[in-house]
Amino acid sequence: MPMAKKPEFRPNDFVVYPAHGVGQIVAVEKQEVAGYELEVFVVQFTKDKMKLSVPTNKASDVGMRALSSPDIVTKAMSTLKGKARVKRAMWSRRAQEYEAKINSGDLIAIAEVVRDLHRNDEQREQSYSERQLYEAALDRLTRELAAVNDMDEDGALKAVDDILSSRAAA
Repeated sequence: MPMAKKPEFRPNDFVVYPAHGVGQIVAVEKQEVAGYELEVFVVQFTKDKMKLSVPTNKASDVGMRALSSPDIVTKAMSTLKGKARVKRAMWSRRAQEYEAKINSGDLIAIAEVVRDLHRNDEQREQSYSERQLYEAALDRLTRELAAVNDMDEDGALKAVDDILSSRAAA
């Protein structure tokens, strides 16, 4: 059985784990699991107070990736400027699609969720589940934006809010 190609991540690198967002590799260590010795990345998600061990040879299979390039971030931010595209499907189906986009780890897909679920003050209120999905997508987007641009999350959130507000004014 061929070994999967080992990604080139090092301690202190920021990475994106699709189901959890941006984390930082704090160590690469050997762990014994079910009698086998595995080399794993230990990824720390500070905001969630969580650590995750990801086998080094499975990191790319589970979708762990480096932070997005500045080009991808620019595309994601311009996605936010677009007009919301809300399908006429039932909410449960749309919610599943939004959840899949959020958990894909794809920054542009996450930006689409933020764009589509954002509400202005004069628009109707969001349902609880809609608000949960919006906040999850917004959190993932701002964390990666902050990590890529070496800024704090509040600054990243303000940048996103500014774009969404300017869209509403247009």
